[in-house]
Parts: sequence; structure tokens; C-alpha cells
Amino acid sequence: MHHVFIYGTLKKGQPNHSLINNTTIGQAEFLAHVRTIERYTLMIATKNNYPFLLNVPGKGKRVHGEIYSVDQKMLDFLDDFEECPELYQRTKVQLEVQDVDGEGENTLKPGRIEEAFVYSTNTYEPEWLLKPTYDNYDTNGDHGLPYHEDTSPE
Repeated sequence: MHHVFIYGTLKKGQPNHSLINNTTIGQAEFLAHVRTIERYTLMIATKNNYPFLLNVPGKGKRVHGEIYSVDQKMLDFLDDFEECPELYQRTKVQLEVQDVDGEGENTLKPGRIEEAFVYSTNTYEPEWLLKPTYDNYDTNGDHGLPYHEDTSPE
């Protein structure tokens, strides 16, 4: 099993969350709400308002999200979904556990530091660094930039 940090459209309550719960594409178990130890630039860009975590550690904010334990099949799906390694790169990130939804053998303790894979990008337009940054993504946030899927033909 692998730990993955989810910060965008795959989080609970977001447009693509159903994918992380789809057992036909792999297994995923929610472990805790977390935030990054380092500061990262989380911003919204492209005509589809995709959330991007720019791999520019030290700039931006400590980003809030969720940590999941996923099997290899789900990790392979996520690599494909995130267009890894072309659009996003899968790297490791240090996370601080904020709170949890249960008490099982896999329950993480608040304050604990965990390491997980994250999908971030080194490839972005220079002007993206001038866009507003966020510490928590929500497609319905007051930023007025709701996510919408790319339905254009390839």
C-alpha cells in the first residue's frame, strides 16, 4: 500500500472524489486530514480551472488536503489520471496529520508527521506565479473559478 496526498478535485466533496472510491479501479482508504509541512504554491489555472500544486517549495502556503492509503492498482490509475509524468510528477511530501475520521488500526494520530506521494508540477507558465495562492482547494470557493472537465476532442 502507498500513501497519497490529495489536495484538489479528488478530495471529499469535490468533482472527482467518486473516482477515489471506485473499487473497480483500485482500493483507497481515507486516513486523515493533513497539511503540508513545507509551503507550496496551490493555484488554479487553465481554461478548465484545474488546481495545480507547483513544485516550488517554500513559496505559497501550507496546503490542506487528505491522505489516503491506496493499492498499486489505484496508484497506477492516479498516475494515468494525473497524466504523470508529463503534466504532473509524483514526488514525496511531508505532511502533518490534522484530524481523523475514526479509530481503526490504520488511524493516524493528530500532530504525527507522515510521508506520502503528491502530484505536483515543475511545468507551468511563468505568469502562474502571479496568480492568487490558496491553502485549501474547493471548486465552489469564493475564488469564482469552478472546475470543469475538458471535453474537447484530442
